[in-house]
Amino acid sequence: MTIEDRLAELGITLPDFSDGNYYGTTYGKMKTHHIVGNVLYLSGHTPVQNGQVLHPGRVGGEITPEQGYEAARLTGINMIAGMKHALGDLGRVKGLIRCLCFVACEPDFNDVHLVSSGCSDVLFDVFGDPAGIGGRATIGVQSLCDKMCFETWSEVEIA
Repeated sequence: MTIEDRLAELGITLPDFSDGNYYGTTYGKMKTHHIVGNVLYLSGHTPVQNGQVLHPGRVGGEITPEQGYEAARLTGINMIAGMKHALGDLGRVKGLIRCLCFVACEPDFNDVHLVSSGCSDVLFDVFGDPAGIGGRATIGVQSLCDKMCFETWSEVEIA
């Protein structure tokens, strides 16, 4: 089964980041990705769908942990779209190296790891074990651009 088959089985449709459709560049000058040797470095990905931020706000405030999880899951899907844009073929993904996750949250919200699991879970669901499991760190932050509740950047081993 190919990764494309697995996406279809899961009912996941990837956004198309070709022709300048990667939303990150609206926040300033940046590359969508960079490849060095067999490592793909992805720029920040966020929970944006059709130009709209999913669940804007802070987790533990106006956003529930469950909504944060949904936003992180969408971010993971956007990451996969970023991989496809960079590589052309998702079959080139050998494995997730690591993700650094940021959760915009209230100061007393301590379960940031539960939010990040939305991203990690969808990567595992799509790529499986061991390719879909990498290192992860999650940091609770005061704010992210456009009131986003989640953002991540990552490194991926490629063939």
